[in-house]
Amino acid sequence: MKALITSTLIAFASLGTVSVQAASDHAGHGMANQTMAATEIQMVDGQVKKVDKAAGKVTLSHGPLVNLSMPAMTMVFRVKDANWLDQMKAGDKIRFMADNVNGAVTIVHFEPAK
Repeated sequence: MKALITSTLIAFASLGTVSVQAASDHAGHGMANQTMAATEIQMVDGQVKKVDKAAGKVTLSHGPLVNLSMPAMTMVFRVKDANWLDQMKAGDKIRFMADNVNGAVTIVHFEPAK
């Protein structure tokens, strides 16, 4: 009887170790996916068509947004920081990064084009 209980306890202990190891392996994959997703967001060239400070939005003509699977087009974006709109005017050329933030395509980084 002791041998049966001992074997059962060893078996359960082994299963627990495998589960923890498997969980940590999967956690590592998640980090790799997050890192890969972050590197897919690239700077894109754009031209300011309109600035709407009251709405906190800017209209840009831009190149392809690979991370959002969008072709080049002209569209309206929200901005992460409304103060950025004070630094933009129609006709300006900028470089920016956009991402989906709470369901809205949002400029998360920008700089004047050189």
